[in-house]
Amino acid sequence: MRNKEQIIRAYFKSWIKQDISVIKNNFAENIIYSECYGPIYRNKSEVLKWFKDWNQNGKVLLWNIKQIILAQSKAVVEWHFKCNDQSKINEFDVVSLITFNT
Repeated sequence: MRNKEQIIRAYFKSWIKQDISVIKNNFAENIIYSECYGPIYRNKSEVLKWFKDWNQNGKVLLWNIKQIILAQSKAVVEWHFKCNDQSKINEFDVVSLITFNT
């Protein structure tokens, strides 16, 4: 079984590799995934659809984790992101709050 940090790192890499299996194997059916710019996905099937749809027209070029802070069932992840989204390069820094079921 992967630990929380391994799951986070695998998820970030899954976007670069366009590998949907990390979501299928690690996300709860009742996940709530809130994007940093507004959209909210309210179950695993919505997250999977978003992943597939986004990767048809976009490509994550870089998703570097700056730091991960773990505390019980929570993780705070500071990261830098760069993508080509519909032929436009976007780049930004963000902090994520992740809650695990276990």
